[in-house]
Amino acid sequence: MRQFYEEWAPSIRPPMAVELPQLPNRPPTAVDLEVVDYESLIKYHQPLTEKFNFEEFVSLSFTHHIEILNKTEKLEERLFYIHEAVANKWDKYLLRDMLKGKLYEHQGEMPNNFAKTMPSTQSALRAIEMFKDEYLLDFINVEEIGARDEADVDEREVEQAIIQNVKNFIMTFGRDFAFVGNQYHLEKFGVEQYPDLLFFNRELAALVCVEIKRGGFKPAYLGQLSAYLRILDSEVKKPYENPSIGIVLCKQANKSFVEFLIQGYENPMGVATYKTMEDVRRVLPTEEELRRVIDEEI
Repeated sequence: MRQFYEEWAPSIRPPMAVELPQLPNRPPTAVDLEVVDYESLIKYHQPLTEKFNFEEFVSLSFTHHIEILNKTEKLEERLFYIHEAVANKWDKYLLRDMLKGKLYEHQGEMPNNFAKTMPSTQSALRAIEMFKDEYLLDFINVEEIGARDEADVDEREVEQAIIQNVKNFIMTFGRDFAFVGNQYHLEKFGVEQYPDLLFFNRELAALVCVEIKRGGFKPAYLGQLSAYLRILDSEVKKPYENPSIGIVLCKQANKSFVEFLIQGYENPMGVATYKTMEDVRRVLPTEEELRRVIDEEI
């Protein structure tokens, strides 16, 4: 409770009289202003942003608030998670996952051509907000798949791991997604195609095709995805639905290069990267390193 008060009180109340700088009863001079620590005053009594919604603020549970306070620092970031938690009815466990995946930092950063290809500005903004530039697929474990190294894992094995954990994947990917199928059969003029994963997003009212690539981004991936989207719009999309959206999910990508190339396509597409449990383990200290640090501290 003390943490909650200390973190929020400065932001949601004006400064008290005793906290205001004491100036003489006359217009202040330059000398007067020099002795007042206005930077500290502004830091601890920032005005609320326009995004602050008091109704959302008080409707969120205390546990949710503490999760957010423990893992964020900026006011804008906290208000973002409060809004998303209330709007999407996140329980504390899903909120932890979103904080862990740094949803706020990745919002709207994915290279895409939505502004150019979506039917309206509103649709484009929704799509930009919907997708992140990087996803943490920590439910994919190389050891469980049976590979000795992540380089031995191909796209199909990653796809199968996602299918087995499709609920986790949808929660990681975003809100209002419904799973349609994997290796979804498409056919046009006798030519068969099989996109990796197909979803439908209710908020965007559009099919979302996801192509999984084990390695780094290649320009050919956009051409392949564009072909899938064109067939989906011709053969699968309902008349009242928006154009199908395509996402390439790969291990590495040069954002500037992708942004340059993707503007040349007429179908709504984006390129995101993903990390697995093995990527997380690489940046963590080993058990021996942890023991050595603990022994040194002792």
